[in-house]
Amino acid sequence: MRIEKDLIKKLRQQTPDILWDRIENLASVGIPDLLGYNKNGHFFTVETKLTKVNKINFRPHQIAWHTRHPHHSFILLFSLKDKSQKLFKGSTIHELRTNGFATANCEARTWEQISLILDRV
Repeated sequence: MRIEKDLIKKLRQQTPDILWDRIENLASVGIPDLLGYNKNGHFFTVETKLTKVNKINFRPHQIAWHTRHPHHSFILLFSLKDKSQKLFKGSTIHELRTNGFATANCEARTWEQISLILDRV
C-alpha cells in the first residue's frame, strides 16, 4: 500500500456488503473521504489516513468535521511501517492528534472486525 487510494481500494474489497461513494473534497473542505451505506440502511463517513510514523496529520477542517459530527463517523488509519490498520470513531480525533497511531481505544484492528463494525452502524 503506497497511497491513500490503495487503502480505499482495500477497504472496498474487505467490505463487499457496503456501498461506497468517494467524496471529492474540492467543494467543501473537511468532509471525510468516503460515504458508506450499509445493509441496515445507515449512512456513515470514513476518513482514511496512511502514516509512516506514529504521528497522524489532520487539517483543521477535518478536525472541525469530526468534532461537529461525532456519531457515525470513523477514521481508518494504516501504518506503512507495521503494515497494520486501525479503525477509530471520529470522536477520538483529538486523541489521535496527540497520541497518533499508538492511540489505544480503537474500535477494530483486523479487516474482519472493521467490516463487522461498519456493517452494524
